[in-house]
Amino acid sequence: MAKIDAFFKLMHDQGASDLHLVSGSQPILRLRGEMERVKFDPLENDSLKAMLYEIAPEDKIKVFEETGDIDFAYEIPGLARYRANFFVQKWGVGAVFREIPSEILTVDQLGLPPICKKLAMLQKGMVLVTGPTGSGKSTTLAAIIDHCNKNRKDHILTVEDPIEFVHKSKGCIVNHREVGLHTKTFGSALRGALREDPDIILVGEMRDLETIQLALEAASTGHLVFGTLHTQSATKTIDRIIDVFPANQQAQIRTTVSEGLKAVVAQSLFKRIDKKGRCAALEILVCTAAAANLIREGKTPQMQSVIQTGKKLGMQTLEDAIIGLLQKKWISPEEAFDKAVDKNRIDAELKKLFPEWTTPPEF
Repeated sequence: MAKIDAFFKLMHDQGASDLHLVSGSQPILRLRGEMERVKFDPLENDSLKAMLYEIAPEDKIKVFEETGDIDFAYEIPGLARYRANFFVQKWGVGAVFREIPSEILTVDQLGLPPICKKLAMLQKGMVLVTGPTGSGKSTTLAAIIDHCNKNRKDHILTVEDPIEFVHKSKGCIVNHREVGLHTKTFGSALRGALREDPDIILVGEMRDLETIQLALEAASTGHLVFGTLHTQSATKTIDRIIDVFPANQQAQIRTTVSEGLKAVVAQSLFKRIDKKGRCAALEILVCTAAAANLIREGKTPQMQSVIQTGKKLGMQTLEDAIIGLLQKKWISPEEAFDKAVDKNRIDAELKKLFPEWTTPPEF
């Protein structure tokens, strides 16, 4: 048993999402979105480095000493997997670990809208799950892929950096590929994927032009592609994809995206006030003919009206989702207002639900 495993057990027992180990500081856990120090002596650089190197593969240690940054996955059988990032900072080495549960929660267990199951059963096209770092994108995608795995008979290929949730083959065959370990880059893995007979491709992160271009190509050639982006709304997601390309290609890419994109799920996490834990509010865009026209014509700011009128198709605005959580009394009025995009609408709703609510003076 590695010395660091005791911290992972503490993290797991406390229900923390992240563990921060930094030279010169006490260990810190992120509990329900907030940082809390562990009662432990401040970590010294040399002892922390020895602790970290005990669990890191040799090739990763070499890269870390050359570049000052590495990512990899670490697993404790029977407990959980952890996404690790090592880095160098002013006082020495540091590391952050994100816990990836060994049990994959279903769409129903996560309380996700029923349309997430429909997205899992699409035959082709691109589905994007977006949101800021730490918003639960990987957990939502894992639930959707799990639904594919249980209800389809296809080949699922994942490309991640590093591998997070591990899916055992059920109805589908599932192959996991890790960038840096099984393939050099997302781009090389996606080029190879088109020759590996996949039906469903999961791209862990669409971070650059090549990855986005190849993912769009896969979606337009009859594959179902799932991916993530660090954007906060459906509109910003579409703009981000198109803006990655050079200006002289953007008109053509708008057409490609309008034909290939099937849905965008943009989510934010909220701290629950009724019990321990967090919950997600999802904005959902389904790419109807009206949405596709707006993408082609470069009128994405008008996309909100498509979402607002598409409730029968499973669409919902972020504000609709937030209001639903407020009505259940799951989240605080302050966080609801802070994370809303249309603050005027949430402010009006808060005044109805909470007579004591006062609009923040800076708004």
